[in-house]
Amino acid sequence: QVQLVESGGGLAQAGDSLRLSCAASGRTFSTYIMGWFRQAPGKERESVAAISRNGFNINYADSVKGRFTISRDNVKNMVYLQVISLKPEDTAVYYCAASTTTLPLLDSKTYSFWGQGTQVTVSS
Repeated sequence: QVQLVESGGGLAQAGDSLRLSCAASGRTFSTYIMGWFRQAPGKERESVAAISRNGFNINYADSVKGRFTISRDNVKNMVYLQVISLKPEDTAVYYCAASTTTLPLLDSKTYSFWGQGTQVTVSS
């Protein structure tokens, strides 16, 4: 199993940049596909980005391409989500998740382990 703890959320203004972090426990972090998801108030959870075990294969949701960058550090057991040009519609709780599949899918059903989430609020 892996335990995930997100951090880095908070209040921001439109146009700001933000980096979310996710710390993973356990020695097998590098064996997991990692993903970021978000859930805005009153909306369903949506995928944001996913990264392969070695970090070379990455997928982004169309809605965030060009502004969001996912990365991972398998030595530090960390996964990151860098966001630039924040928009009010980016306001959501952002979740880090781990999957035992072999491909970095954007399907939340393929992720077995989830963090508690970190709130990002963007004002206009």
